[in-house]
Amino acid sequence: MILYSKGSYTTSLTQTDFRDGLYEALDKLGAKKRVLAIPPDFTRSHSHAGPLTELLWEYYKDKLTDVLPAIGTHYPMTEKEINVMFGKIPKNIFRVHDWRQGLATLGEVPSEFIREVSDDRVDYSIPIQVDKLIVEGNYDIIFSIGQVVPHEVIGMANYNKNVFVGTGGVEGINKTHFLGAAYGMERIMGRADTPVRKVLNYGSDHFAKHLPIIYILTVVGKDTSGRLVVRGLYIGDDVECFNRAAELSLKVNFELLDEPLKKVVVYLDPSEFKSTWLGNKSIYRTRMAIADGGELIVLAPGLSEFGEDKEIDTLIRKYGYVGTSKVLELAKQNDDLQQSLSAAAHLIHGSSEGRFTITYCPGNISKQEIESVNFAHSDLNRMMNRYNPEKLKDGFNKLPDGEEIFFISNPALGLWAYKGRFS
Repeated sequence: MILYSKGSYTTSLTQTDFRDGLYEALDKLGAKKRVLAIPPDFTRSHSHAGPLTELLWEYYKDKLTDVLPAIGTHYPMTEKEINVMFGKIPKNIFRVHDWRQGLATLGEVPSEFIREVSDDRVDYSIPIQVDKLIVEGNYDIIFSIGQVVPHEVIGMANYNKNVFVGTGGVEGINKTHFLGAAYGMERIMGRADTPVRKVLNYGSDHFAKHLPIIYILTVVGKDTSGRLVVRGLYIGDDVECFNRAAELSLKVNFELLDEPLKKVVVYLDPSEFKSTWLGNKSIYRTRMAIADGGELIVLAPGLSEFGEDKEIDTLIRKYGYVGTSKVLELAKQNDDLQQSLSAAAHLIHGSSEGRFTITYCPGNISKQEIESVNFAHSDLNRMMNRYNPEKLKDGFNKLPDGEEIFFISNPALGLWAYKGRFS
């Protein structure tokens, strides 16, 4: 059921458009007594989920009893991040998801199904888990809010991923991430119908129909001046809502290039990217665009760690980004990696497989640490002076000495691919 649908490549929705569209949908749903909102965390603040959640609170007031940021494996949001992203919403209604302990299991997707959708690359069952608050909270409506955009694990982010992964458990997150990595990231990114999406849709169809979930999905892009604008808003309770948003996102967030790129420079906003766990979007989203023998330079002034989770950080430091075949071999030989398949998947995703060089320019991690995980290192200040993000424009740039680079100011907003590598 679609409650609201508006968007196009040239649409630019205002706050008034947000309010009118959202409230039109809420009026159709009728009065509610107990409401839960599940927005993303601060790492997805550009999704405009913050203002949308604030509008929900203005509509429902004290009926919106809980806000559960879908942090997945990320750190809990800080009070400052909550203030910036969610404005006037009372802080005492925010809850913290515990992806290791605070779970309810809805069901289990059988191994036969996983084997079929993965082309026999993976053979295990996957539990569909959510934060127990979703099951035990006695809500008569639950809003899952977020942005549809190309994604390295599932192809196109959001929809039921926000619930089953964003508030999911360690086993489900580990196994879905490894399924995506084993199937092949470059066969997944920029596609709405992928093995991981099929698994989550199986969970929605078989185990979650009793949950009163409404999806509020945005599509966000940049206008001609480089300003972020919302190109689409879709509200509904089923996959059609996601399909409409995904179709528009591919038009807005996916750039297909005529030639492979020799040198790409990516800037990671320090307020958003503090780890390679998130910062490696610079690798995922550009790998299909970079030429063999090419170079990726990552300007990362906020980088201070590898993993967002202490255990995963330890595994990244222990094994490094050493390529698919080596990581698969290590996962078979080592229990710690076998028990943390999302970390194994991340290590696979973070390697160029030797096809191009990856040079990190970090703000708060040493040269020795960067090189120990198999990246090249360069001095941040020197590279920020040469590739000044404030002076570069997104896309092709020619420097005063004639060097040509392709600059990306936020890798989380898109996907870039050379036509010859995307079929």
